[in-house]
Amino acid sequence: QVQLVESGGGLVQPGGSLRLSCVASGSIFSMNDMGWNRQAPGKERELVATITSTGTTNYADSVKGRFTISRDNAKNTVSLQMNSLKPDDTAVYYCNGRVYDAVRGNLELWGQGTLVTVSS
Repeated sequence: QVQLVESGGGLVQPGGSLRLSCVASGSIFSMNDMGWNRQAPGKERELVATITSTGTTNYADSVKGRFTISRDNAKNTVSLQMNSLKPDDTAVYYCNGRVYDAVRGNLELWGQGTLVTVSS
């Protein structure tokens, strides 16, 4: 099976940092455009950051200057470094993107999510 699996979430104090990781597993040949999304309780899911296959990045205004998205194509991973975390960053974070599967071809995938809680 082909899937995205997030990890790295947890409880952190305001002003702290966390690094999230997303691993594409299965018969993955390559990753294309990828991104991170989040959904807070009672709110709609929002796009946090994106990174193209060539490394171009974009960020939501709410996280610009604090979050950094990166990728390691050799390891089929996408990371999100989160610094200066605020309580408003509390949400379930989801990895999302398009991959080329050696068996099934081009696919769009969503991870299961990892919970980030920012609280003192």
